[in-house]
Amino acid sequence: MKFEIADLTPRIGTEIKASKQDLLQGGLGEDIRQLLEQRGVLLFRELNLTDDEQLAFARTLGEVIDQGMKGIYKISLDPALNDTADYLHATVHWHVDGAQDMVPTRASLLTARVLSRIGGQTEFANTYAAYDDLPADRKAEADSLRVVHSQEYIQRAMHPDPSEAQLARWREHPEQVHPMVWTHRSGRKSLLLGLTAGRIDGMSEEEGRRIIDDMQAWATQPQFVYRHEWTSGDLIIWDNTGVMHRVEAYPADSGRLLSRTTLVGEEPIA
Repeated sequence: MKFEIADLTPRIGTEIKASKQDLLQGGLGEDIRQLLEQRGVLLFRELNLTDDEQLAFARTLGEVIDQGMKGIYKISLDPALNDTADYLHATVHWHVDGAQDMVPTRASLLTARVLSRIGGQTEFANTYAAYDDLPADRKAEADSLRVVHSQEYIQRAMHPDPSEAQLARWREHPEQVHPMVWTHRSGRKSLLLGLTAGRIDGMSEEEGRRIIDDMQAWATQPQFVYRHEWTSGDLIIWDNTGVMHRVEAYPADSGRLLSRTTLVGEEPIA
Protein backbone atom coordinates (compact mmCIF):
# COMPACT_ATOMS: atom_id res chain seq x y z
CA MET A 1 0.00 0.00 0.00
CA LYS A 2 1.57 3.27 -1.14
CA PHE A 3 -0.25 5.55 1.24
CA GLU A 4 -0.53 6.35 4.93
CA ILE A 5 -3.87 6.48 6.74
CA ALA A 6 -5.21 8.06 9.91
CA ASP A 7 -8.77 7.62 11.12
CA LEU A 8 -10.74 10.85 11.56
CA THR A 9 -13.23 9.38 14.06
CA PRO A 10 -13.65 5.84 15.45
CA ARG A 11 -16.74 5.00 13.34
CA ILE A 12 -16.40 7.03 10.13
CA GLY A 13 -13.77 8.76 8.06
CA THR A 14 -10.12 8.14 7.25
CA GLU A 15 -7.49 10.54 5.98
CA ILE A 16 -5.21 9.24 3.23
CA LYS A 17 -1.77 10.68 2.65
CA ALA A 18 -0.52 9.86 -0.85
CA SER A 19 1.21 11.68 -3.66
CA LYS A 20 -0.83 13.00 -6.54
CA GLN A 21 1.37 10.99 -8.91
CA ASP A 22 0.64 7.69 -7.15
CA LEU A 23 -3.09 8.39 -7.13
CA LEU A 24 -3.24 9.25 -10.83
CA GLN A 25 -1.25 6.19 -11.92
CA GLY A 26 -4.18 4.00 -10.92
CA GLY A 27 -2.48 1.25 -8.98
CA LEU A 28 -4.10 2.31 -5.70
CA GLY A 29 -7.68 2.12 -6.93
CA GLU A 30 -8.64 -1.23 -5.43
CA ASP A 31 -7.07 -0.46 -2.03
CA ILE A 32 -8.90 2.88 -1.94
CA ARG A 33 -12.22 1.25 -2.87
CA GLN A 34 -11.87 -1.31 -0.08
CA LEU A 35 -11.00 1.36 2.47
CA LEU A 36 -13.92 3.48 1.29
CA GLU A 37 -16.38 0.66 1.94
CA GLN A 38 -14.89 0.09 5.39
CA ARG A 39 -14.73 3.73 6.49
CA GLY A 40 -17.40 5.52 4.46
CA VAL A 41 -15.47 8.75 3.91
CA LEU A 42 -11.92 9.33 2.69
CA LEU A 43 -10.12 12.67 2.98
CA PHE A 44 -7.14 13.90 0.98
CA ARG A 45 -6.11 17.23 2.53
CA GLU A 46 -5.13 20.04 0.14
CA LEU A 47 -4.52 17.60 -2.70
CA ASN A 48 -5.38 20.39 -5.15
CA LEU A 49 -6.39 18.22 -8.08
CA THR A 50 -7.41 20.09 -11.22
CA ASP A 51 -10.74 19.11 -12.76
CA ASP A 52 -8.94 16.98 -15.35
CA GLU A 53 -6.88 15.28 -12.64
CA GLN A 54 -9.99 14.65 -10.55
CA LEU A 55 -11.64 12.96 -13.53
CA ALA A 56 -8.55 10.84 -14.15
CA PHE A 57 -8.39 9.80 -10.50
CA ALA A 58 -12.12 9.02 -10.40
CA ARG A 59 -11.72 6.69 -13.37
CA THR A 60 -9.24 4.61 -11.38
CA LEU A 61 -12.08 3.92 -8.92
CA GLY A 62 -15.01 3.23 -11.22
CA GLU A 63 -17.10 4.40 -14.16
CA VAL A 64 -17.79 8.13 -14.14
CA ILE A 65 -21.28 9.56 -14.75
CA ASP A 66 -21.34 12.02 -17.66
CA GLN A 67 -22.71 14.91 -15.63
CA GLY A 68 -21.97 18.62 -15.80
CA MET A 69 -18.94 19.41 -17.94
CA LYS A 70 -17.54 16.03 -19.01
CA GLY A 71 -18.02 14.52 -15.57
CA ILE A 72 -17.42 17.63 -13.45
CA TYR A 73 -20.58 18.95 -11.80
CA LYS A 74 -20.17 22.38 -10.22
CA ILE A 75 -21.63 22.60 -6.72
CA SER A 76 -22.75 26.22 -6.59
CA LEU A 77 -25.91 28.13 -5.67
CA ASP A 78 -25.17 30.56 -8.49
CA PRO A 79 -27.53 29.76 -11.42
CA ALA A 80 -24.93 31.18 -13.80
CA LEU A 81 -22.60 28.32 -12.81
CA ASN A 82 -25.19 25.61 -12.20
CA ASP A 83 -28.55 25.54 -13.97
CA THR A 84 -29.92 23.15 -11.31
CA ALA A 85 -28.81 25.34 -8.40
CA ASP A 86 -32.36 25.53 -7.06
CA TYR A 87 -32.19 21.80 -6.22
CA LEU A 88 -29.04 22.27 -4.17
CA HIS A 89 -30.74 24.40 -1.51
CA ALA A 90 -32.29 21.19 -0.15
CA THR A 91 -28.87 19.60 0.45
CA VAL A 92 -28.83 21.21 3.91
CA HIS A 93 -30.94 18.15 4.85
CA TRP A 94 -29.57 14.63 5.30
CA HIS A 95 -29.86 12.60 2.10
CA VAL A 96 -28.44 9.79 0.00
CA ASP A 97 -27.87 10.78 -3.62
CA GLY A 98 -30.30 8.89 -5.83
CA ALA A 99 -32.19 7.24 -2.96
CA GLN A 100 -35.29 7.64 -5.14
CA ASP A 101 -33.62 5.52 -7.86
CA MET A 102 -33.35 1.73 -8.13
CA VAL A 103 -29.54 1.91 -8.32
CA PRO A 104 -28.03 4.86 -6.42
CA THR A 105 -24.64 6.19 -7.39
CA ARG A 106 -21.65 4.31 -6.02
CA ALA A 107 -19.63 7.21 -4.64
CA SER A 108 -18.76 10.85 -5.23
CA LEU A 109 -15.50 12.81 -5.22
CA LEU A 110 -15.68 16.45 -4.11
CA THR A 111 -12.90 19.06 -4.34
CA ALA A 112 -13.20 22.46 -2.66
CA ARG A 113 -12.44 25.38 -4.99
CA VAL A 114 -13.94 28.47 -3.30
CA LEU A 115 -15.19 28.49 0.28
CA SER A 116 -17.94 30.46 1.98
CA ARG A 117 -16.95 32.65 4.91
CA ILE A 118 -20.14 31.47 6.65
CA GLY A 119 -21.26 27.84 6.77
CA GLY A 120 -20.52 25.35 4.01
CA GLN A 121 -19.15 22.57 6.23
CA THR A 122 -20.22 19.09 5.15
CA GLU A 123 -21.39 16.31 7.47
CA PHE A 124 -21.40 12.59 6.72
CA ALA A 125 -23.22 9.85 8.66
CA ASN A 126 -22.19 6.18 8.47
CA THR A 127 -25.39 4.18 7.99
CA TYR A 128 -23.55 0.84 8.09
CA ALA A 129 -22.36 1.63 11.63
CA ALA A 130 -25.78 2.99 12.58
CA TYR A 131 -27.42 -0.31 11.59
CA ASP A 132 -24.74 -2.41 13.29
CA ASP A 133 -25.29 -0.60 16.60
CA LEU A 134 -29.08 -0.90 16.64
CA PRO A 135 -30.47 -3.06 19.47
CA ALA A 136 -31.72 -6.44 18.22
CA ASP A 137 -35.40 -5.55 18.46
CA ARG A 138 -34.94 -2.34 16.46
CA LYS A 139 -32.92 -4.20 13.83
CA ALA A 140 -35.80 -6.64 13.44
CA GLU A 141 -38.24 -3.74 13.10
CA ALA A 142 -36.11 -1.93 10.53
CA ASP A 143 -35.57 -5.16 8.56
CA SER A 144 -39.32 -5.50 8.13
CA LEU A 145 -40.07 -1.99 6.84
CA ARG A 146 -40.36 -0.61 3.31
CA VAL A 147 -40.07 3.14 2.79
CA VAL A 148 -41.40 5.40 0.04
CA HIS A 149 -38.71 7.75 -1.34
CA SER A 150 -39.32 10.76 -3.55
CA GLN A 151 -37.51 13.94 -4.60
CA GLU A 152 -40.68 15.79 -3.68
CA TYR A 153 -40.28 15.09 0.04
CA ILE A 154 -36.86 16.73 0.36
CA GLN A 155 -37.74 19.63 -1.94
CA ARG A 156 -40.93 20.42 -0.02
CA ALA A 157 -38.79 20.94 3.08
CA MET A 158 -37.36 24.01 1.33
CA HIS A 159 -40.41 24.97 -0.74
CA PRO A 160 -43.54 24.15 1.32
CA ASP A 161 -45.80 26.03 -1.11
CA PRO A 162 -44.46 24.92 -4.52
CA SER A 163 -45.58 26.16 -7.90
CA GLU A 164 -47.11 23.81 -10.46
CA ALA A 165 -43.85 24.00 -12.43
CA GLN A 166 -41.82 22.96 -9.38
CA LEU A 167 -44.15 20.05 -8.65
CA ALA A 168 -43.91 18.89 -12.25
CA ARG A 169 -40.12 18.89 -12.10
CA TRP A 170 -40.01 17.04 -8.79
CA ARG A 171 -42.41 14.42 -10.09
CA GLU A 172 -40.46 13.69 -13.27
CA HIS A 173 -39.01 10.76 -11.34
CA PRO A 174 -41.66 8.46 -9.83
CA GLU A 175 -41.68 7.40 -6.20
CA GLN A 176 -39.67 4.33 -5.30
CA VAL A 177 -40.37 1.90 -2.48
CA HIS A 178 -37.19 0.56 -0.88
CA PRO A 179 -36.41 -1.53 2.19
CA MET A 180 -35.31 0.59 5.13
CA VAL A 181 -32.35 -1.75 5.42
CA TRP A 182 -30.20 -2.20 2.33
CA THR A 183 -28.71 -5.71 2.33
CA HIS A 184 -25.60 -5.43 0.21
CA ARG A 185 -23.98 -8.09 -1.94
CA SER A 186 -21.15 -8.13 0.60
CA GLY A 187 -23.64 -9.29 3.25
CA ARG A 188 -23.34 -6.04 5.19
CA LYS A 189 -26.42 -3.97 5.94
CA SER A 190 -26.97 -0.21 6.00
CA LEU A 191 -29.94 2.00 6.80
CA LEU A 192 -31.46 3.80 3.82
CA LEU A 193 -32.90 7.05 5.13
CA GLY A 194 -32.59 10.79 4.50
CA LEU A 195 -35.25 13.36 3.74
CA THR A 196 -36.27 11.65 0.50
CA ALA A 197 -37.87 9.07 2.83
CA GLY A 198 -41.45 10.28 3.21
CA ARG A 199 -43.61 7.47 4.52
CA ILE A 200 -43.64 3.76 5.31
CA ASP A 201 -45.49 1.50 2.93
CA GLY A 202 -48.68 0.07 4.45
CA MET A 203 -48.62 2.31 7.51
CA SER A 204 -50.44 5.51 8.45
CA GLU A 205 -48.52 8.63 7.51
CA GLU A 206 -48.30 9.77 11.12
CA GLU A 207 -46.97 6.46 12.46
CA GLY A 208 -44.60 6.01 9.54
CA ARG A 209 -43.23 9.51 9.95
CA ARG A 210 -42.59 8.89 13.65
CA ILE A 211 -40.59 5.75 12.92
CA ILE A 212 -38.58 7.36 10.11
CA ASP A 213 -37.76 10.41 12.25
CA ASP A 214 -36.73 8.21 15.16
CA MET A 215 -34.47 6.08 12.95
CA GLN A 216 -33.02 9.19 11.34
CA ALA A 217 -32.18 10.65 14.75
CA TRP A 218 -30.46 7.38 15.68
CA ALA A 219 -28.38 7.26 12.48
CA THR A 220 -27.13 10.84 12.83
CA GLN A 221 -25.89 10.62 16.42
CA PRO A 222 -22.41 12.15 16.90
CA GLN A 223 -20.64 8.78 17.05
CA PHE A 224 -21.74 8.03 13.46
CA VAL A 225 -20.96 11.48 12.01
CA TYR A 226 -17.87 13.14 10.58
CA ARG A 227 -18.08 16.92 10.08
CA HIS A 228 -15.58 18.36 7.63
CA GLU A 229 -14.20 21.89 7.84
CA TRP A 230 -13.06 22.52 4.28
CA THR A 231 -9.75 23.97 3.17
CA SER A 232 -9.39 24.94 -0.45
CA GLY A 233 -7.98 21.99 -2.39
CA ASP A 234 -9.33 19.31 -0.05
CA LEU A 235 -10.73 16.22 -1.78
CA ILE A 236 -13.32 14.00 -0.11
CA ILE A 237 -14.74 10.72 -1.39
CA TRP A 238 -17.84 9.27 0.23
CA ASP A 239 -19.51 5.89 -0.18
CA ASN A 240 -23.00 6.86 -1.30
CA THR A 241 -24.32 3.34 -0.64
CA GLY A 242 -23.65 3.52 3.11
CA VAL A 243 -23.34 7.21 3.98
CA MET A 244 -25.81 10.08 4.26
CA HIS A 245 -24.55 13.64 3.90
CA ARG A 246 -25.64 17.24 4.22
CA VAL A 247 -24.11 20.72 4.01
CA GLU A 248 -24.34 23.45 6.61
CA ALA A 249 -26.35 26.36 5.21
CA TYR A 250 -24.35 29.12 3.54
CA PRO A 251 -25.31 32.36 1.72
CA ALA A 252 -26.35 31.91 -1.90
CA ASP A 253 -24.09 34.80 -2.90
CA SER A 254 -21.05 33.47 -1.01
CA GLY A 255 -19.28 32.28 -4.14
CA ARG A 256 -18.84 28.78 -2.65
CA LEU A 257 -17.78 26.39 -5.40
CA LEU A 258 -16.82 22.72 -5.38
CA SER A 259 -16.17 20.24 -8.18
CA ARG A 260 -18.01 16.91 -7.93
CA THR A 261 -17.39 13.75 -9.89
CA THR A 262 -19.78 10.83 -9.36
CA LEU A 263 -19.30 7.12 -9.96
CA VAL A 264 -21.98 5.01 -11.60
CA GLY A 265 -24.01 2.81 -9.26
CA GLU A 266 -23.00 -0.82 -9.10
CA GLU A 267 -25.78 -2.60 -7.21
CA PRO A 268 -29.53 -2.15 -6.87
CA ILE A 269 -31.12 -1.53 -3.51
CA ALA A 270 -32.23 -4.84 -2.04
